Amino acid sequence: MKFYSIIFTMNLTKLLKQEFSNFTKRELIVFSFVILTVLLISLSINDNKIALISAICGISYTILAGKGKVSCYYIGIIGTLCYSYLSFVNGFFGQLALYALYYLPMELIGIYKWKQHLNKEKNEIIKTRLSLKERILYLIIGVVITFIGSFILKYAGDKKPILDSFTVVFSVFGQILTVKRCIEQWYVWFFVNIVTLVMWCYAYINGSNCFATILMWFIYSILAVYFLCLWKKEVK
Repeated sequence: MKFYSIIFTMNLTKLLKQEFSNFTKRELIVFSFVILTVLLISLSINDNKIALISAICGISYTILAGKGKVSCYYIGIIGTLCYSYLSFVNGFFGQLALYALYYLPMELIGIYKWKQHLNKEKNEIIKTRLSLKERILYLIIGVVITFIGSFILKYAGDKKPILDSFTVVFSVFGQILTVKRCIEQWYVWFFVNIVTLVMWCYAYINGSNCFATILMWFIYSILAVYFLCLWKKEVK
């Protein structure tokens, strides 16, 4: 038993070194500090434990995705399940449908697609960008579907149909761009994160015990800007 424990520890250490090989010391310190801060704040105010797990997994997913690591999807699956539960409890049915019915299968597809486009030397994905025509097309389709979706969600009893519809529609596009490894995903994620942050602030003000979720979306917004700048350098 001790022999197998040693082998497991050695393999785990090797895996962690490989996964964090392209992180700078500053990134490791800052990202660790961010996750630890969310953990301590959430525990200090006795926040919902599911919200805490969702937040830590979500932030970890975004960091690893920003660094082009396939492992982001494995952590993302756990975060997706937790966030789906929170969305159901708080009446954000658009978010529930998005995470449970779309993100989950897309994360499985993402694992397969990203493994096909890895830079073997860096052990990270090769980044791409859309053409101007593709950008305009995504935007027009997104706006049209958002308005249609808001009417459906309003009929279903959604508390914030327009905001919820926007986050659902553009999150769908954001995830597609993520799987396609496009830099434009970070523009989409920034605006989605801001709008979703407003939604969860509304839920918190109205009694939902989900402060960790608010922190998660706030940090998402900052990370989106950071990784946009990082990917711009690499794509060039």
